[in-house]
Amino acid sequence: MNTQKIGTKCVQAGYTPGNGEPRQIPIVQSTTFRYETSEDMGKLFDLEASGYFYSRLQNPTNDLVAAKIAALEGGTAAMLTSSGQAANFLALFNICEAGSHIVSSSSIYGGTFNLISVTMAKMGIESTFVSPDCSDEELAAAFRDNTRAVFGETIANPALTVLDIERFAKAAHAHGVPLIVDNTFPTPANCRPIEWGADIVTHSTTKYMDGHGVAVGGAIVDSGNFDWMAHADKFPGLCTPDESYHGITYAEKFGQGGAFITKATSQLMRDLGCIQSPQNAFYLNLGLESLHVRMPRHVENGQAVAEFLAGHKLVKSVNYPGLPSDKYYERAQKYMPNGGCGVVSFELKGGKAAAEIFMKNLKLAAIETHVADARTCCLNPATSTHRQMTEQQLIEAGVPAGLVRISCGLEDKEDLIADLKQALDAVQG
Repeated sequence: MNTQKIGTKCVQAGYTPGNGEPRQIPIVQSTTFRYETSEDMGKLFDLEASGYFYSRLQNPTNDLVAAKIAALEGGTAAMLTSSGQAANFLALFNICEAGSHIVSSSSIYGGTFNLISVTMAKMGIESTFVSPDCSDEELAAAFRDNTRAVFGETIANPALTVLDIERFAKAAHAHGVPLIVDNTFPTPANCRPIEWGADIVTHSTTKYMDGHGVAVGGAIVDSGNFDWMAHADKFPGLCTPDESYHGITYAEKFGQGGAFITKATSQLMRDLGCIQSPQNAFYLNLGLESLHVRMPRHVENGQAVAEFLAGHKLVKSVNYPGLPSDKYYERAQKYMPNGGCGVVSFELKGGKAAAEIFMKNLKLAAIETHVADARTCCLNPATSTHRQMTEQQLIEAGVPAGLVRISCGLEDKEDLIADLKQALDAVQG
């Protein structure tokens, strides 16, 4: 096992140049690749040889960056996708089909909630949402004979609930299915879900991994720990012959550590084509090289802002698992002892109207449909990222109408607090 520290992996993992080769990961900006004979290319199409023939499936730049992310998360294989949404969809659809069922935490990003509850439902894939704080009995009751996956977010966007990874993994495994965890907010710098029992980890690399708001992307990492063949009846796509690849059985040919990503790449990426561009992968790698340096600053700023807001008379409530008063504090200390992220959500006593005044008067923090990069930004989720959800769904997701999500960037924390103070003064009138 690689015993290098996370900071070393951020800088060095995934790519080791040979003599005279580029020190930085090269951008292979090519859609296709040349071969001497049809037989050589045929071996690639039959999955009998490794290599590249078309960037819709794989690209060398992408694979090098994916290898770095796999190393950071402690996985055996990884792939990049065009967005975090694409990563979550491919991770689920890789083991689900019409007639399947998903158990998911109800406290997740609104777009992912819609993906699972609406879009995948149109494909014949049903879902049951449970509170991240449900009892063991309630969690067990959510499973069905056709359940194929459990899904949750390490730190939910924007409610900032913390998933009890170990407990959800135990429930998933008791029912013979994998736990898929979106680890976007903490990143592997602050939490590695695989160490707590997660089987598949996803990311919106658009966020902290990129860190500068320049490149949309996603990633999927396989732990290599889930034994697909032990539950072959549940996962025929992995454990029975794929006729579109001459009868290859992925779990047999590529083993426990390679089957999931190989199938997602050679089958789903082939057919759906949601590949990340090599240029974006290059930008992502630049962000990864400083991830371990940036995350402590994001956490420091988030903690300072959360403490300021918690003590302000106009603030009704603050969600930040780094606060000792937060209901998820102890759970966060278990899974993320060095802190989670720089995102804070809070509700003003004046509700939605007060939130609108507050946001309008911010000067440093910009109103953006984004989160988790170098510049501080904020959003009212109920009228933007979560506006497709009903009032009841918003409540279940921990997103009241007046909630403000602020993503603390890398600025000086005293300047951030000063900006919040003057905006709150405007609310008070």
